[in-house]
Amino acid sequence: MSNTTTDHAEQVEEQDLGAAGSQLSTTPKEELANVPAMGVVGWARWFWRQLTSMRVALLLLLLLALGAIPGSLIPQSGTDETKVADFRDRHEVLAPIYDKLGLFNVYSSVWFSAVYILLFVSLIGCIVPRTWQFVGQLRGRPPGAPKRLNRLPAYTTWRTEAEPEQVREAALALLKKRRFRAHVAGDAVAAEKGYLREVGNLAFHIALIVMLVAFAWGQLFKMEGNKLIVEGGGFSNTLTQYDDFKPGTLFGTDDLTPFSFNLKEFTGTYETSGPNKGTPRTYQADLTYSEGAYGEDRRTVVKVNKPLEIDGTKVYLTAHGYAPVITVRDGKGKVVFSDAVPLLPLDSNVTSSGVIKVYDGYKNAKGVSEQLAFQAAFLPTYAAGNEVSSSFPALINPVLNLEPYHGDLGVNAGIPQNVYQLNKKHMKGFKDSKGKQMRENLRPGETMQLPNGAGSVTYEDTKEWANFQITRQPASGWALAGSVAAILGLAGSLFIQRRRVWVRAVQGADGVTVVEMAGLGRSESAKVPEELGDLAGTLYEEGAPGAPDPAEDPDPTDPAAPAEGAEK
Repeated sequence: MSNTTTDHAEQVEEQDLGAAGSQLSTTPKEELANVPAMGVVGWARWFWRQLTSMRVALLLLLLLALGAIPGSLIPQSGTDETKVADFRDRHEVLAPIYDKLGLFNVYSSVWFSAVYILLFVSLIGCIVPRTWQFVGQLRGRPPGAPKRLNRLPAYTTWRTEAEPEQVREAALALLKKRRFRAHVAGDAVAAEKGYLREVGNLAFHIALIVMLVAFAWGQLFKMEGNKLIVEGGGFSNTLTQYDDFKPGTLFGTDDLTPFSFNLKEFTGTYETSGPNKGTPRTYQADLTYSEGAYGEDRRTVVKVNKPLEIDGTKVYLTAHGYAPVITVRDGKGKVVFSDAVPLLPLDSNVTSSGVIKVYDGYKNAKGVSEQLAFQAAFLPTYAAGNEVSSSFPALINPVLNLEPYHGDLGVNAGIPQNVYQLNKKHMKGFKDSKGKQMRENLRPGETMQLPNGAGSVTYEDTKEWANFQITRQPASGWALAGSVAAILGLAGSLFIQRRRVWVRAVQGADGVTVVEMAGLGRSESAKVPEELGDLAGTLYEEGAPGAPDPAEDPDPTDPAAPAEGAEK
C-alpha cells in the first residue's frame, strides 16, 4: 500500500473540486452571489447582508456589553432616585449631558434598545437561512467523488485482486460502521461525517437568542427588595413593608406574591480557636411563614444560599447583626421609648454602630418638649483595654457605649433621614460633671442617668436581627439553560471536524483493481490524514488486500492509474 499527502496550497482545479468542497459551508448561497446593481433594492440587500453577517453580530454584541458599563457605574433612576439626585447636585455640568445621552436610564434608553433589537435581528437573520440550508444538506447526500482524487489534501492508493464492486461494498460497510453518511455514487463511495459541528454552531446562536430574551424578560419583570427584621418581628409581602424596593420596568405591585413570615430566632455560631477564629460556621434563621392571605403557618430554616422559595419568589438571608433593647424615661420616670434598635456591623467581629432616636413624648426638666438621640457603639465581646472594637462576633461580654443628645432631629422638615446616622446641626450634647460630652459603657440591665434630672436610658437586653433579600427573577431558568447550551454548542463547533471521504475502485488496464481514497476537511486539520490512514488500513486488511505491483509502469493517461509522484 502507498500513501501521499499533497501540499494544501497547491492550486485545485475548480471543475474538479467544485462538488467536493460544496455544502461543507452552510453560509447562505445568496451571500456568495455578486452584489446587485446599487439602487433601493440593492442597498437594502447589501444592508441586510451586512446586518446578518457574523462580523456585525459580534460587533453588536460588543457594543451591548460596552453599553451596559454606564448602567453599573452611573446611578440609575429606575433603581435609586436618591443617588441620581445627589449626582445631579454634585455634577452640574455632567448631569445635563448624561440626561441627553440617557445615561441615568441606560437599559431603557433608545440607543441601548436599538443595539439590543439590532442584535436580535442580526442573529435571527443569520440563523434562519443557515438552518434551512443545513436541513437541505441533511436531506441530501454527500456529493460524488471529484475526477482527480489525488488533488485533495489527504490521499492514498493501492492495488488489489478484489473486484471493484467488492471493494465498494466493503468501503460502504466500513464507512457506515464508522458513522459516516455514505452511498455509492458511480464508481466511488461518497461519505461525510461531522454534522454535529454545524448543529453546535446553530445551537450556539440559538442559545444566544434565548439568553438575550431571558435577560430582557428578567429585567422587565424582576423585583428586588430588602427587609431588616429583629427577632420576634415579621414581614408581609407588600410594598410598604420593604426597607428598599427595586422593581423592573414592567413589574407592578399587583405582581407581588402574597405571603408573610416571622423571624422566630436567629442562630450564629463561630470558630472559637485557631487561625480561623471568629469565622462563621452557621448562619440560620428560624421562620414561620404562610402563603396567601389565609395560609397555614409552616416552619422552615433559611440559611445562606439556601433561600425560602414561594411561587417563584425567593427569600435570601443576606446579613446579620445585633439590636440592643433600650428603654428611655423622662425626668418623671415616664417611659417615652422602649424597643430593640438595630445597629449596623462595622467589621467581621460585628462591632456595630447606629443611633437611637426618640421622636415624640419626651419633655425635659423644664417641661419643654424635645427630641432625644443616642449615638451608640456596640461591642458583642468587650475586652478590657479595647474600647474601640469587639474581639469576637458572638454575645460573650456585650457592652453598649452611649452618647446622649437633645434638641431637634429635623424630621418635621419632611427631608428623608438615614436612621443609622445623626445630624447634630440642631442637637446639643449632654455634658458630664467635667463639662465634657457625656458618654458611658452599659452592660445588660445597667442604666445611664441623664444630668439635671433629664431622664434615664436603660440597656435591657440584646436581640439579633437578620436582613432578608426578597427577589423575583423570571426566566432565570431559561437564561441558565441558554448559557449551558451556548457552551456545549460552542464546544461542538470548535472541536468537531466536518469532513468527507471518497473511495474509488476501478479496474486497471491489466485487470487489477486500483483503489483510491481521499479526504477533505472543512478546515485544515491533521486529523483528516490520520483518519483516512486508519480507514485505508482497515479496508486494506479486510476488504481490499494488496496485489503485486505491475511489471511495467501503467499508462499515465489511464485515469485509473496511480497519481504521478505517489509513493510505491
